[in-house]
Amino acid sequence: MTVTDNTPDPQEAERRSALPEAAQRALAEADDRRRAEAARPPLPVELGGRDGPEPVRYGDWEKKGLAIDF
Repeated sequence: MTVTDNTPDPQEAERRSALPEAAQRALAEADDRRRAEAARPPLPVELGGRDGPEPVRYGDWEKKGLAIDF
């Protein structure tokens, strides 16, 4: 089953039914998180911010070791 498609794949349903109960719960929670993430509106565009990836996520070393975003 994909995030955008709500119709379960018969083969995937069969594979999931063969898994232990804890694994089935974990897969259900992961599916819920994916659906919630897909339903969340996109973040607004930052005006006047730096270009490229977020320095917090990718590290400050990308800009000569300077923490310029803080």
